[in-house]
Amino acid sequence: MSSLRLALVTRRFWPLVGGAEMVMANLAEELTRQGHQVQIVTAQWHPNWPKQISHRGIPVIRLPNPSLRGWGTVCYMMALGRWLRTQEKELDAVYVSMLKHSSVVATSRLRKSKVPVILRAEGAGDTGDCAFHETANFGQRIRRNCQAADGFVAPSQQIFDEMVSAGFSREKIRFIPNGVPVGPERTPQQRRAARVALAAANPILTLAESAPLAVFTGRLHPGKGLTRAVRAWPQVLQKFPNARLWIVGEGPQESELTAMIDAMGLQSRIILPGAFDTVEDVLAAADTFILPSLHEGMSIALLEAMAARLPCVVSDIPGNRILIQPEENGLTFPVDDHNMLAAHLVRVMQDTQLAARLGEAARSRVIENFSLRRSTLDHVALFESLRETKRLTM
Repeated sequence: MSSLRLALVTRRFWPLVGGAEMVMANLAEELTRQGHQVQIVTAQWHPNWPKQISHRGIPVIRLPNPSLRGWGTVCYMMALGRWLRTQEKELDAVYVSMLKHSSVVATSRLRKSKVPVILRAEGAGDTGDCAFHETANFGQRIRRNCQAADGFVAPSQQIFDEMVSAGFSREKIRFIPNGVPVGPERTPQQRRAARVALAAANPILTLAESAPLAVFTGRLHPGKGLTRAVRAWPQVLQKFPNARLWIVGEGPQESELTAMIDAMGLQSRIILPGAFDTVEDVLAAADTFILPSLHEGMSIALLEAMAARLPCVVSDIPGNRILIQPEENGLTFPVDDHNMLAAHLVRVMQDTQLAARLGEAARSRVIENFSLRRSTLDHVALFESLRETKRLTM
């Protein structure tokens, strides 16, 4: 296998942290570990941010993205087009996150080159890329431009089906599930050490070793169903008065969640500590993971929690059912039923044997089917195939 020169394009990237951003960060790191040359191209969301940084040892190029709505998108698209034009001869493939503006630029700029452009669809249902094309300004035009790319990656069957229904060529779409790193098994000593380290870093995360801790990691967005988790928490506290819920991440719903928590008098019981570059310590400190989303493609946050051997309590939606089989490797609840969410949380807090069995089965499923190494090898095979195809046809 030869070394590939790759550009991974994602308009949002660190320190903006969400599932899509973590996918690209993890993939870039594993590609580099496997011997490929990788750089990440993103937007400079704040004028004080450096134009170039290194993230996990990967070079990151930030392109101008003024804050003025609309104009910022135009400036970013123009800058990305210029960058691709100057770097074209130094690249073997370009991989773009989301079927949005970055994909339009990459597809149109490199259409007549020998560099294949592969687009990765993100999200499913009302919050997915295909739904974005139906509601966004110029959405249909964006879709038509994206459809001209050399290949596509769908990380879940639901996203694959939505893309086919939206007119994307079935033959060009490759189903490559998300993958996550799988570290050593978590021990009680690691749980204790993680709690101590997090409390030292941020005193609001201080909690007793005996306190049950449930966590959510991801973007704070209405589509994540987090108000249901807040409504469920008083019922959990009736059984476990010292239980804590950490809602880890950043996003547009943060102020709404903060106000709701304050109104319910849960300020010291539910904590919003912000985003973390890596959630390894958060998951190591936790006892349970929750994902009450209304829609998901294939949640990278859920995969990370499963790899950490946490019992997971998730909403019963198609994207979560891909990963969680009820009573086998997790628990599910109807998406609008915060009472059932509370009951499941109490159940795994009370029954440590159940929690251990669910967590072990969840970790095994990730190891067998959703490792980062396996996902990366599948990506490399796709990149190499499209590179050879385009070289022969151009």
